[in-house]
Amino acid sequence: MMRAVFAALILACAPLGVWAQEPILETLSTADASKGWEAVGRINIGRSAFCTGTLISPVLVLTAAHCLYHQDTGRPFLASEFEFLAGWRNGRAAAYRQIKRVVAHPDYVYEGRDRIDRVAYDLALLELDRPIRLPSIHPFQTGGDPVKGDAVNIVSYALDRAEAPSLQEHCHVIDRQPGIMVLSCSVDFGASGAPIFIMHDGVPQIVSVVSAKAEMNGEGVALGTAMEQPLNELKAAYAATETRFKRVTPGFLSLSVNDAEAVGAKFPRP
Repeated sequence: MMRAVFAALILACAPLGVWAQEPILETLSTADASKGWEAVGRINIGRSAFCTGTLISPVLVLTAAHCLYHQDTGRPFLASEFEFLAGWRNGRAAAYRQIKRVVAHPDYVYEGRDRIDRVAYDLALLELDRPIRLPSIHPFQTGGDPVKGDAVNIVSYALDRAEAPSLQEHCHVIDRQPGIMVLSCSVDFGASGAPIFIMHDGVPQIVSVVSAKAEMNGEGVALGTAMEQPLNELKAAYAATETRFKRVTPGFLSLSVNDAEAVGAKFPRP
């Protein structure tokens, strides 16, 4: 059913040329350019992969749930295999933290890379081993779900731009499906979990995270989670595991998309 819905969506939507401005990708490679975005960081996974994540509190990083699994074997990574590099830029981070706990949305089930039905719950929280409380790093607030036509921005690390974040502006919400947003943004491997922002009174608020990439009318689009309600559910699940977590060794706690391709963690070649 989901496959048919998405195919219909591809056929029914207007061409991306309907938007007057193409998304602009700006590399935030200098201190001035990256100012204010330092809470976005690279999540290193073992020695061979990375995703993007964002601080939403001094101890919590928001990212995509599929980043918690090896894309080929489906094996869940241990918390000890993750590291968060806040504001990673040109070989240095504003803060380095290990991860002591990872929690996926309770309804998320990893069934491989190419499943669109996973997008609606593709959210996870990473708990840092120590809070980040630096004057230059301010966790972002989260906001309500955007509507069709809203302008959004994405800050991400990705393939061929792993050493500095990039800001993509002038994207729009093209359409909505149950639990899923379709965006006129171009994303690539490594951008999984990247924050999707909407500006509210001049202040960026996270309204989704990058889950997958797809094609529509021959143009690249991004898929994100309509996250307002799922994020509340994820936070509740995280809080509910606190007592349980204290009784076990720190590690992975999973409380638990056919025509689209999961953006996935970036796995560099050896």
